[in-house]
Amino acid sequence: MTLTPVLTAHWDEADCYTIDGYRRHGGYDQVAKGFQMGPDALIQLVKDSGLRGRGGAGFPTGMKWGFVPQGDGKAHYLVVNADESEPGACKDIPLMLANPHALIEGCILTSYAIRANWAFIYVRGEVPHVHRRLRAAVREAYAAGLLGTDIQGSGFDLDLVVHAGAGAYICGEETALLDSLEGRRGQPRLKPPFPAVAGLYASPTVVNNVETIANVPYIVRNGADWLTQWGTEKSPGFKLMSVSGHVRRPGVYEVALGTTMRQLLEYAGGMRHGGEPKFWLPGGSSVPMLTAEHLDLPLTYEDMAAAGTMLGTATPMVFDDTVSVVKAITRWLEFYKHESCGKCTPCREGTGWIAGTLGRFEAGQGTEAELGMLEELCAQIMGRSFCALGDAAATPFPAAFKHFRSEWLAGTHTPADQAFDPVAATVLAAGATR
Repeated sequence: MTLTPVLTAHWDEADCYTIDGYRRHGGYDQVAKGFQMGPDALIQLVKDSGLRGRGGAGFPTGMKWGFVPQGDGKAHYLVVNADESEPGACKDIPLMLANPHALIEGCILTSYAIRANWAFIYVRGEVPHVHRRLRAAVREAYAAGLLGTDIQGSGFDLDLVVHAGAGAYICGEETALLDSLEGRRGQPRLKPPFPAVAGLYASPTVVNNVETIANVPYIVRNGADWLTQWGTEKSPGFKLMSVSGHVRRPGVYEVALGTTMRQLLEYAGGMRHGGEPKFWLPGGSSVPMLTAEHLDLPLTYEDMAAAGTMLGTATPMVFDDTVSVVKAITRWLEFYKHESCGKCTPCREGTGWIAGTLGRFEAGQGTEAELGMLEELCAQIMGRSFCALGDAAATPFPAAFKHFRSEWLAGTHTPADQAFDPVAATVLAAGATR
């Protein structure tokens, strides 16, 4: 399996983020082509390509666009979810820094397809450098006549707004994002109705991830069959995968879907001390962990599901044997507890109970009875919260207990920092970087 540089093809060029750098490689040529095709043909093209959402859920993109009712007399909106805040995920931020015009061209084409005259890019508030770069790119696009009124004489109008987010993990959930964009506290909405029918300002809205929208110009340029040359029937195309953790060369790697974790590790230079991974997560902290025995599974939506986990954002975090599973899971649950918006009882109360109980095991004060209680708590939260944050909080422990039962039993008598000395781990890490 080889790298598939498409979105990342020209990141090594000094002016790749400018409109001139983007146009030098055919950028914005697809706008006129898309206008000639017509909205319905554009939607069908994306359906035929099999493009799935790159934000985590993996929902078919063309199908989502097709849900937007036409001829309803309402304004339609496109909202790009750029609130990348999943622990361990970092692929949209470098994409927006290095190739912002692919996102803008994708916004133009998508808006035209769903008949939207307003588009919004909701950027995480903690990354002002990304916000500034996007706004500069939008100004360039307006100056070139690619945004605004009567774009390229087509009669199509589009205004694009870059919006700084509220700085909360919950705002990455699409309906909480919409509430935040409308100026309210970011809290998830009860669905249905879904955003495609009643989204931003109670109007039909498509919410897509940055990487999803950035794929659109390349599909319009090359056709649906071009994307399906990579990946599998159910997971076609390529994917930005940011590999982090205890690897020698952490970074963003653009590879075909179906690449294995073992191959990704080779790109990332292997483990920092030449050993095997102890555990790894294919898509951020909100998906169940896997172990070294799963390294040869294809990284696809269907293969990850068959293994009892999810591809998610496809941002693998890899950990070696210096890490306490108990301590890692506790830290993630402290994060989810802190970031819960508190709107629904299962998440508001459940995250606190789980985090508090995990803290006892980290301190070596847990009991075997509490292990059963933790499993029951996670089962009670799963599928019962307003949004996926509750599910994310209920996900880490069951898989960790399944794969590392002995460590949890050790947590009934030995603190995690005694079983896994953080000072020794720091010394090892320093040696691995020399």
